[in-house]
Amino acid sequence: MTQKHFEQFKGSSDYVISDALKNAVNVSIALQRPLLVRGEPGTGKTLLSYSIASALDKELIRWNIKSTTKAAEGLYVYDTVQRLNDSRFGDKEVSNIKHYIKLGKLGQAFTAKVQVVLLIDEVDKADLEFPNDLLNELDEMSFYIPETEETIKSVHRPVVIITSNNEKELPDAFLRRCIFHYIEFPDPSLMEEIVKVHFPNIKNALLKEALETFYTLRKIDDFRKKPSTSELIDWIQALLASGLDGKVKDGEIPFLGTLIKKETDFDHYVTHYVRRKPGYRGTNTYGN
Repeated sequence: MTQKHFEQFKGSSDYVISDALKNAVNVSIALQRPLLVRGEPGTGKTLLSYSIASALDKELIRWNIKSTTKAAEGLYVYDTVQRLNDSRFGDKEVSNIKHYIKLGKLGQAFTAKVQVVLLIDEVDKADLEFPNDLLNELDEMSFYIPETEETIKSVHRPVVIITSNNEKELPDAFLRRCIFHYIEFPDPSLMEEIVKVHFPNIKNALLKEALETFYTLRKIDDFRKKPSTSELIDWIQALLASGLDGKVKDGEIPFLGTLIKKETDFDHYVTHYVRRKPGYRGTNTYGN
């Protein structure tokens, strides 16, 4: 493989990417292994898949994982209820079980006529057995449907991106089959690039003040949930819409509720950082 073929992904105009993350994506594509991306919420793990799909001009199939999600649901679902209803009340031919087999997100990615990007989002939300139950299918890119005695094989191996917020430890056997990358929280210089992607015409003074306030909040160790990149973007949008700047006066931050989402964090900030005024109740700080 030449360097030209290796560097398939170079980022996209709407997603600022580090060299390390870009290389991890390209290694994953070259080795045809899933890319497991970890990082705290708001670091762009999910948006990475959208960027890859856009840059490579491929369809994105997103599988949102919940606490109740089972691995088999990603392969296919046999709709026995619909078949029973059709046999009792409908006039459809119910002998062909294939009509009642509905492919899940993984099955859709396997049977796509062209290569797609498959996002398995927040894999750590599911139970501990979920990653192990996917091992064979992700390795062989195929699965068996016993109801129809049919084996579904991948036509084009998808580009697989798996995200995790590190809520649970993932099995070693699962990790061995993945390329891994941890997205570090952006430093101020990288964050400045990210903000300019969203607000290319933002004034330097506002950008500087907003970043200074944002990173000051993130340094407060007592916060249960520190503000993330997405919350910074929302806050700047609120500042621009209102015509206010990001200056902190006597500890009061305009529209603080866009940055701080936990009541305990808000109370901690008001108690320890806001200079109280006669009659002050904290409502102005929260932006109400």
